[in-house]
Amino acid sequence: MEENRDEKLWRVAAKRAAFKKSLFGYLVVNAFLWGIWWVTIGRSQGYHGYPWPVWVMMGWGLGLAFQYYEAYHGSRQDMAEEEYERLKRENRQ
Repeated sequence: MEENRDEKLWRVAAKRAAFKKSLFGYLVVNAFLWGIWWVTIGRSQGYHGYPWPVWVMMGWGLGLAFQYYEAYHGSRQDMAEEEYERLKRENRQ
């Protein structure tokens, strides 16, 4: 690995890579669960069976949304640092 890498950028890259891995797992597992639902209930009752995989999608999706926000829009610490820099600039003027 490179000796002179920017640690802040490295943390952001690691968060984004982790999000992409989580998103892939979310898609694969939920496709599998919907397949199970379709084979066991959905096909025989023609869309009238209770779609229980939606609960998994909603719960996991909420967690994934938070992970996305942190990976692509910054963490609380990053937001605090940006606000601090903005306040410093305002006080100089």
